[in-house]
Amino acid sequence: MPPPPGIIGSLRSGFDAIAGHVAVIVLPLAVDLFLWLGPHLSMGGLLQPLIKEWATIPNTTGLKIEDVQVFLQAFNVLGILRTFPIGVPSLMSGVMPTQTPLGMPRTIEIASASQLLALSLLLTFAGWCLGALYFRWVAALVTPAVLAEERLQAGRAVVQTILYSLMWTAATWVIGIPVSILLSVLFMINTVLGEGVLLLLGFLSMWLVVPLFFSPHGMFIRRQNALNSVWSGFHMTRFTLPTSSLFVLTVFLLGVGLNVLWSRPASDSWMVVIGILGHAFVTTALLASSFVYYHNMTAWLQAALARLRPGMPGQQL
Repeated sequence: MPPPPGIIGSLRSGFDAIAGHVAVIVLPLAVDLFLWLGPHLSMGGLLQPLIKEWATIPNTTGLKIEDVQVFLQAFNVLGILRTFPIGVPSLMSGVMPTQTPLGMPRTIEIASASQLLALSLLLTFAGWCLGALYFRWVAALVTPAVLAEERLQAGRAVVQTILYSLMWTAATWVIGIPVSILLSVLFMINTVLGEGVLLLLGFLSMWLVVPLFFSPHGMFIRRQNALNSVWSGFHMTRFTLPTSSLFVLTVFLLGVGLNVLWSRPASDSWMVVIGILGHAFVTTALLASSFVYYHNMTAWLQAALARLRPGMPGQQL
């Protein structure tokens, strides 16, 4: 058997694929420019009565009312377009600038809670659709030419992405609410006990990060449905966990580390354009690298398991 795919080779292939098809960064570029220079949707006015009511209650959390007001003033509801885990990467959704080279952006206040809910659902749905098209586009660049006729269609990609996102949203609520209640009760009983359980859950989540990272890849590379794609991600990392963990850690460090660099220019400087361009290229290249790694590692794993099955020609036990 040849050695398994390497991390450096996958990263190089991903960056080379995007360097040869720079047009693929147009989606993250357009989203960031829209969030930076476009209008802002604010819910500060809608929540202002709640903040005033909260100010009359004794504060035991240490959170200042002024900090909450500043956050709500800067928060742009349009940032919901950046959906997880499948979505178009965005630098501006985390920065939420209040100043631009064109002056203060136009702010539109959300009038009611029903309007906020409707806009949130609409933006989330739009983020899923854009994310599906973006992931499909990037995956097509690293798919071998022999599979060109079997590539995932745009409509199927959107449907499976929505099902995948709904599945993980439901799982987050079903698991997250009981865990939050349990941690609150444990912290009320004993702080040390609560911190111990929280640390244990942190270690458990670290073990789940790698299979969750690769869980959507099967939909775009192997034309799987959402459930089978999740299972394939767990199955692959079960046999390749050390190498796959190092790959995910490398991608995370590159992405987060360079995001600090891209966020350095002030939001009212045109230098932000360079940061947006750099962020769009690097995050797209890292996504392409993950598709390259998943495709090559899956093919290698299937060949290795076939060699180990009884009765296979050339098998040596």
